[in-house]
Amino acid sequence: MGSPTAGVMFDRFQGCLLGLALGDALGAPYEGGVLERLLWRLVGTTREGHMRWTDDTQMSLDLVDSIIAIGAIDCDDIAGRFAAGYCWSRGYGPGAAKVLKRIARGEDWRVASRAVYPEGSYGNGGAMRSPAIGLFLAGRPEELSHAVRQVSMITHAHPMAIEGALLVASATALALVRPDPLEIIARLRQTARLDVYQRKLLIAQRWLTAGEEPPARALAAGLGNSLAASDSCVTSIYIALRYLTQPFLEMLRCVAAAGGDVDTIGAMAGAIWGAANGIGGLPEAELARLEQRERLMDAAKRLHQSTRL
Repeated sequence: MGSPTAGVMFDRFQGCLLGLALGDALGAPYEGGVLERLLWRLVGTTREGHMRWTDDTQMSLDLVDSIIAIGAIDCDDIAGRFAAGYCWSRGYGPGAAKVLKRIARGEDWRVASRAVYPEGSYGNGGAMRSPAIGLFLAGRPEELSHAVRQVSMITHAHPMAIEGALLVASATALALVRPDPLEIIARLRQTARLDVYQRKLLIAQRWLTAGEEPPARALAAGLGNSLAASDSCVTSIYIALRYLTQPFLEMLRCVAAAGGDVDTIGAMAGAIWGAANGIGGLPEAELARLEQRERLMDAAKRLHQSTRL
């Protein structure tokens, strides 16, 4: 199989960013408990009647905008854009919100992050935005690894958060170029260093190899569904790869059935699925209802233009 053409790559860049946003927006109403779901009913639709996305997409766009403006990974610029883009109604986690508010007041992001999380946050906030790095540095694994680590540390410096972000970014980069589920999961097992990720990737590999579709409870029990990176990153990767040749909405139904951190797992899975299938595979009716669709498409276009792909 030859390398994808520039046109195919552009289509997949758009599929990745729009898949991320769509998974985020469609997953958000299922997020959290009763109070969280009631709140999202109030803020989850724009004045124009479009589906709102959450901090997952906002921070991904902030990251893409920085890459486009600088032409490289510049954590000081990225941190500033994260802080400027903060809006409570996007559903930011309380810890990340504290970090970003401190940065907005002029505190260095390194100081702010450690002040809020002395040991580093182990959440999936670094992973949810890492597909953008996977697009930018696809085919350059060493650079990708370094960039993911640096960008994750702005808000999520725990080793589990960093490795989870690396796995999601790597899955995106691999799906972009050669969307073969078994090959991708095998490569990710070579990338993983922490025991928890090695164990869960092995479970995912066994399920994929056997063609199994475990019940939602078994999926959540085996791979996790919480906001911890170690309980959501492999989950999103497995679901994306399991449904890679099936409709996008079928994949998201699996995400919703597994429960937990549905918007972020949906965003990460949506990014990987979109990187493999392109924008043409995304459901048109839902895309038409997505807020700032044109902005997302333009960001994907400019990000693609900034790469060697």
